[in-house]
Order: sequence, then C-alpha cells, then structure tokens
Amino acid sequence: MAKSLVIKVTAGADAPERCSQAFTVAAVAVASGVEVSLWLTGESSWFALPGRAAEFELPHAAPLPDLIETLLAAGRITLCTQCAARRDITERDVIDGVRIAGAQVFVSEVTPDGVQALVY
Repeated sequence: MAKSLVIKVTAGADAPERCSQAFTVAAVAVASGVEVSLWLTGESSWFALPGRAAEFELPHAAPLPDLIETLLAAGRITLCTQCAARRDITERDVIDGVRIAGAQVFVSEVTPDGVQALVY
C-alpha cells in the first residue's frame, strides 16, 4: 500500500520558519514520489494568490514560489473554504491548480489507511 501525506499549513509570514518547513517537507515528499496534499489555512491562505509567495523571504530557505511550483506539478494544493471566505479570496483569485475545499474534503483525505497527516 502506498503511503500518502496530507500537510496542513496554518502559518504564513507570521511564523516564517514553521511555514517554510511545511512547504519544504511537502516538496521533498513529492520529489521522493510520495502522494502529497498540502492544505493552506490561516495566514498561509495568502500564498494561494499569484505573486504572494514571491514576497515571502526566509534566509537559508528554498524560495516559496519554487516549492509551490513543485507541489502543483506533482501534488495537490488546497485552500480552506472558510479561510478563503474570511479573506475574500475566490476561485477566480487563486493560482491555477489550487482548489478551494472544506473540512469534509480534508477529513476524507486524512482518514484512509496509509495516510499520514502533519500540521504546521
């Protein structure tokens, strides 16, 4: 049975190291052939918008736009429905390939056998 990884990112520029760790782990897992679903929640929601990841800086960390590109190429990125609504973000606003979905979809992703969920 293949193992998959669901990562929920709750941090953004407000906690840059935690945020970067989540994106880095997700991108490394995808590059290693692991099925990855990355969820943007809370302050990380802003990274669903074009250009916002380019504004993120953290010394000695991989550029966030590169990590997002890797994830979109071989994994999945989801923006939390409620988090998007609280920030007036709609499907028209997000980067191509980012979906908006809610708790029901998150639960359906984290509950099957063979899934590891991480929260940053």
